[in-house]
Amino acid sequence: MRTWAVRPSSPSPTRLIDLAEHFNLALHSETPNVLLTGITMNSRDVEPGDLYLGLPGARFHGATFSKDAVARGAVAILTDASGAVDATAAGVPVLLTPNSPRDIAGHLAAWIYGTVTGGPLTLGVTGTNGKTSTVHFLDALLTQLGRKTGLSSTAQRRIGAEVVVSSLTTPEAPELHGLLARMHEAGVDAALLEVSAHALTRHRVDGVMFHVAAFTNLSHDHLDDYADMDEYFEAKLQLFTPEHSRKAVVSLDTPAGFAVVDRAGVDVVTISSTPGVASDWVVTVADEQPDSTAFTLSSAHGTVSTRVPVIGRHMAANGGLAIAMLVEAGIDFGEIRAVLDRDGAITASLPGRAVHVPVTDGPNVYVDSGHSPDAFAKTLESVRSLTRGRVIMIAGANGDRDALKRPEMGREAALGSDVLIITDHQPRSEDPALIREAVLAGARKAKPEGDIREIAAPEAAIRAAVAEATPTDTILWAGLAEKEYREVAGVKIPFSVLGETRAALAEAGWVSA
Repeated sequence: MRTWAVRPSSPSPTRLIDLAEHFNLALHSETPNVLLTGITMNSRDVEPGDLYLGLPGARFHGATFSKDAVARGAVAILTDASGAVDATAAGVPVLLTPNSPRDIAGHLAAWIYGTVTGGPLTLGVTGTNGKTSTVHFLDALLTQLGRKTGLSSTAQRRIGAEVVVSSLTTPEAPELHGLLARMHEAGVDAALLEVSAHALTRHRVDGVMFHVAAFTNLSHDHLDDYADMDEYFEAKLQLFTPEHSRKAVVSLDTPAGFAVVDRAGVDVVTISSTPGVASDWVVTVADEQPDSTAFTLSSAHGTVSTRVPVIGRHMAANGGLAIAMLVEAGIDFGEIRAVLDRDGAITASLPGRAVHVPVTDGPNVYVDSGHSPDAFAKTLESVRSLTRGRVIMIAGANGDRDALKRPEMGREAALGSDVLIITDHQPRSEDPALIREAVLAGARKAKPEGDIREIAAPEAAIRAAVAEATPTDTILWAGLAEKEYREVAGVKIPFSVLGETRAALAEAGWVSA
């Protein structure tokens, strides 16, 4: 497992003077024939032959670290006027741009790494929820079809079998293009990328052309970074322009999908799992089991019936979206149907998505990474449909993130459960008591007479839920699945949701299957 920026192992050198001329950049150098083999905006990631980008930041200007970058092997620096003095003092050629270097970083990286043309089939997915699931469904389908894949999701980055730790939903532009170049070098057939709103407004996917881009949905999230839902929507909409994509598959399961169709600058086909909504592709849920959901997908291309290995009508919709994207990308529908008939399902492993913890003769238990009001509502709806008894939910909210959604998360949690336990998740730099207070306020307002409890320690919260449960009940612990730590006051404390869940079940006498 790698934890550093990925780039091609045998890059083709690019002349600095050619890059300056192509991008019309002012070049201050007595040695313009310097050769570039890489690019980065992080001085700690510099490798010999790199162009270092000195960007203005919230606390420091990146050009301040120019000498450190040169010491690590940077052969040129690109910065703006405010970073010129520090960059020049580093003693290597300097490129100056009138705007922020971030604005052209993606196009520079595409030029240096050669990702402007050629490369693998590139598919991108944006939306508030469903991005990770859809990308992993795409990955599974292509693998079942015998293709070699590379992916970049919130949960994981991977080139074939080589895994890279993710830190951002979408990597910064130089890292992303390095990743794509490495995928091409490794013989990857298809690159599958989550595309966040931040990736679009912060230019992280500039220079990438998606053969097919998809839109899942839009709901309340990230209003700590965007002024309102309209601004958040505008950020997502940028993916569906000729600069970023050639074609789009858009879900009509939320009103925002219709707006994307109306305003997209590329050809669009539509998909929906909502009864009565007219669309090019139609997803019909057939059967829901504790560990899978069956659905039928229909279009002018034909019909296929299959399953996804996770609960939820919304997960079936994401599975259908993945199939539609592949067909719209040019993969034969009959070939896809044949492998699904052969395997009986999209054989995906979805990190942190409604992970089923089977218990012999006991309650159904799920842990899920959803952390938005809409994610809570959809997962609770799925859990409810499979539960004969009560739904017991453990929920919380993360610190240093959109605080406006916390009461809404509490509201959806209370309305969808019979017993609700509010606990701490990742408070980061915030006071955890204040986070719980906001979630509890929304829950109690929505359900004044509800069974709503506050248990700060998550270890105690899961044990309280297990003690409460009967064999006909379902426990849902939402927000922290697949994490191996909790960040409290800036310190990452080892913590496993699955580990604590299994321990609590064992202590109560429930045996994991």
